[in-house]
Amino acid sequence: MRVDTPVYDVVGVGFGPSNLSLAIALAEHNATAATPLTARFLERQPRFGWHRGMLLDDATMQVSFLKDLVTLRNPTSEFSFVAYLHSRGRLVDFVNHKSLFPLRVEFHDYFEWCAAKMAEQVLYGQEVAAVNPVVVDGAVAYFDVVSRPTDGGEPKTVRARNLVLATGLRPNLPDGVSAGERIWHNSTLLRDIDNVPEAAKRFVVVGAGQSAAEATAFLHTRFGDAEVCSVFSRFGYSPADDSAFANRVFDPAAVDEYYLAPEEAKRKIMGYHANTNYSVVDIDLIDDLYKRMYQEKVLGKQRLRMFNVSRPVDVADLGDRVRVTVESMTSGERTVLEADVVVYATGYRGDDSLALLGDLAGECARDDQGRLQVSRDYRVHTSADIAAGIYVQGGATEHSHGITSSLLSNNAVRSGEILDAILRGDRTPVPAAELALSTLG
Repeated sequence: MRVDTPVYDVVGVGFGPSNLSLAIALAEHNATAATPLTARFLERQPRFGWHRGMLLDDATMQVSFLKDLVTLRNPTSEFSFVAYLHSRGRLVDFVNHKSLFPLRVEFHDYFEWCAAKMAEQVLYGQEVAAVNPVVVDGAVAYFDVVSRPTDGGEPKTVRARNLVLATGLRPNLPDGVSAGERIWHNSTLLRDIDNVPEAAKRFVVVGAGQSAAEATAFLHTRFGDAEVCSVFSRFGYSPADDSAFANRVFDPAAVDEYYLAPEEAKRKIMGYHANTNYSVVDIDLIDDLYKRMYQEKVLGKQRLRMFNVSRPVDVADLGDRVRVTVESMTSGERTVLEADVVVYATGYRGDDSLALLGDLAGECARDDQGRLQVSRDYRVHTSADIAAGIYVQGGATEHSHGITSSLLSNNAVRSGEILDAILRGDRTPVPAAELALSTLG
């Protein structure tokens, strides 16, 4: 090791909402700790950003503002959404608004407000290239994390006693489909839309979830003379179940129950409650789209077309347009659409953050289905000769911790659990029930 290689108690890879929440938990701990923990976070983006491509002006959050970065862990935190509103001079206005669900652009601004307070802990524009073991007395005591500036330059190395991987999700496109000038994933919608001329004649949106419905409504509103065709395999958009009892699947205590449940019970829970999050749409947006479609039928000028129980079977980029062949799944009838742009709102896939570990990934335990074995406090099970800690946040723990793994609902609590595990400094898994009591009590 070079003599100037800095050593940190915690190095986080990725700085989205998950590791931002952890950074805040660390800062609050350090404010009163006799021995503060040191931390450094590495983020590939040039600045903080969370789903920037879908920060539509009228889109609202689908979780309560109380499920911010801190409140469920520390209700008195100065980093709460309420504190943010006060600092922006909008607290009374928000109260008068009588809504639990802020605008998405507002919640993103809240994230940026918090991230700015953590700026000294973060290196932006850094792509992590490798994680190398550092052996002391026969055991891996540290990890050397090597990153390269995204704009070129010399690599940097930081040394970690504990590594927290939160590399987020990657846009998912169907097999055989590649993004291009006229074929997009919805994650780049706002980035790319200004390149489309106002005279565009037709858009095709593929997908049945919230993002697909939002993209459909946005394009239909923005391009007042264009046809917008929504293609999905269901009979209609399915409403999200956000009722009070169903929402209990997002409770912190539900993570304990899920973690301890047998595999068969876990499969049933995911099946029962997939409609709280996956391929579902807020009922108000469903009603709005149906109202638009019906109104156009009455007026005799239909711009919003729904190709339900259908799928795209061929998408050809012709340079100046895209030719989409849509097939009915019931009749087999095919319709050819010439479109200016095709938007795939086909979800995200988990990033394989363990690939960064190289040979170390082979020291991480997996179950008989090849899934990562993770303790209740999100520490990866490793071979006995790895003493340094590896923690994961995000979709890599959905099989073990449940549906909230890649969502905001338990972000604050999860960060507190990871911090507590790091402070314990041992490799002994804590019983789930005990962990819940220590976190929530």
